[in-house]
Amino acid sequence: MAQTSTSNDVIDLLVEQHAQIRQLFMRTLMAEGQERKEFFGQLVHLLAVHETAEEEIVHPAARKALPGGDGLIDDRLEEERKAKEMLATLEKMDTDDPNFMSMLDRLRMAVLSHARYEERYEFAQLRDRLGQGQLRTMAAAVKAAEATAPTHPRPGVESATKNMLLGPIAAITDRVRDAIRSHKG
Repeated sequence: MAQTSTSNDVIDLLVEQHAQIRQLFMRTLMAEGQERKEFFGQLVHLLAVHETAEEEIVHPAARKALPGGDGLIDDRLEEERKAKEMLATLEKMDTDDPNFMSMLDRLRMAVLSHARYEERYEFAQLRDRLGQGQLRTMAAAVKAAEATAPTHPRPGVESATKNMLLGPIAAITDRVRDAIRSHKG
């Protein structure tokens, strides 16, 4: 899973992750059997940690820094909640289920639309309003948040406060579950 980044700017980091997410969707959609399961697992992981970090670090900064930030971020959080619900449903399905691919494509469209809105309206304005030092500090904070974030979707946990309260316990649970699954095989 290509999740490492040398980007020191939070906007560049997140846009780079959006590209990785697009790539993982395509790989999952084009793969079959075990390979599809592996790509989908990588996608679930990346989406979960990416959204958690945005919810903890980026969205609160945008709420404060951007004119109309509350409305802008409330819309993004609602999109994230719906995507997490779809992702959680998909995660319970077998990747060979006849409904899996169509639902995955619906999730792909929702996530890519969400990413476009973030890049166009939230990230562009943050770049204009925050200094380079702030953007670098936020990149470091996002990387730290991702390192300890849950690795599976948590619908209904879209605020920084809820992530801070529930995230550490969920992250430990998820990472233990992931380790057990990887040993089973």
